[in-house]
Amino acid sequence: MTVPVTPAGLGYTPADPAFIADPYPAFARLRADHPVIYDPATNQWLVARFADVLALLRDRRLGRSYVHVATHEEFGRTPPPAWQAPFEASQRLQLIDMEPPDHTRLRRLVSTAFTPRTVEGLRPRVTELVDGLVSAALERGAFDLLADLIEQLPVAVIAELLGIPPADRGQLRPWSADMTLMFELTRGEADERRAVQATVEFSDYLRTLVRDRRARPRADLLSELALVAEAGDRLSEDELIATAILLLNAGHEASVNGAANAWWTLFRHPQALAALRADPGLVPTAVEELLRFDTPAPMFERWVLEDIELHGITIPRGEELALLFASANRDPAQFANPDGLVLDRAPNPHLSFGAGIHFCLGAPLARLELGVLFRAILEQMPTLELVSEPAWKPRFVLRGLQALPVRVA
Repeated sequence: MTVPVTPAGLGYTPADPAFIADPYPAFARLRADHPVIYDPATNQWLVARFADVLALLRDRRLGRSYVHVATHEEFGRTPPPAWQAPFEASQRLQLIDMEPPDHTRLRRLVSTAFTPRTVEGLRPRVTELVDGLVSAALERGAFDLLADLIEQLPVAVIAELLGIPPADRGQLRPWSADMTLMFELTRGEADERRAVQATVEFSDYLRTLVRDRRARPRADLLSELALVAEAGDRLSEDELIATAILLLNAGHEASVNGAANAWWTLFRHPQALAALRADPGLVPTAVEELLRFDTPAPMFERWVLEDIELHGITIPRGEELALLFASANRDPAQFANPDGLVLDRAPNPHLSFGAGIHFCLGAPLARLELGVLFRAILEQMPTLELVSEPAWKPRFVLRGLQALPVRVA
């Protein structure tokens, strides 16, 4: 009897700490022989090759959600329990899970704050924040590069952009970390309840703030959107709150993990780190390469809204795809020397920011933050070194380190 090949048999085991630490050998096996394969453990179809992932990100037969076209029961899914309603309601109104025409309307309203020109205007403030964080870290000598420096920047920038008072910003990171537990493949009920509780607290906080901004507008994005929401026909208050949550969560989780993963990569590639220190002008292309090499969001889901065929396999409506961004970013059919770190790689069409209508809205801001941060660390901390090997969080969908202990030698 022939034993059927399974993703687990190929090493794709998202709950395994060893896989989380290094998923790339398993991705290579999937790309080579099983570019599309059903995973009974996660009830998803895995898609591993660059060309397929890119095409599917732009395929309108797929959606980030299905609730705009079908009920849970019609898609053969069990509805979430009633106690998860606060999280479900918030998620449904976030850009990342919306489809046109609502997605188009909401993205247009928010996108003006994230155009390359608008973001470039933030450079002086981002530079000021980075210099302050680097100076404080230098005074300590030994510190956690993730918590003491990397994590502080995107939180401060997006909070300032929205208009979150400085005294309240300490709450944002715990809320964000708890909410995003809901996205993991191996979560338990305790994780889900933490995510729901964080959603309720986060939403209540923002609702109070939005109503204050509507009454007393300031020069911030929350005020601008609150006044739009007051018009009533373009942006609801609930949509505004969900949008603010998305911007804060994305800034916290994706940006923080992306930067920390990148520095861990550099510490493991001392020749590349030395080259970057010798020529900080490489930072723009190096940032793109580091995001390609070890993306903080290895997998994004899509729902099949109409039957599709992939590599001769028919995947029917109602199924879920797991588009493996991290695998696509190492595909030798797309990238020469895909497992090598090529700091001046160009072009570099990696998928770490996605593609299609859901391409990351905050990509220009993330690039600015990473560029300013990396250059400052390289130039002001030329002797920075790793103290001990870091551990990974037990998470795959938003993959990142627990800490990154370093010192200035």
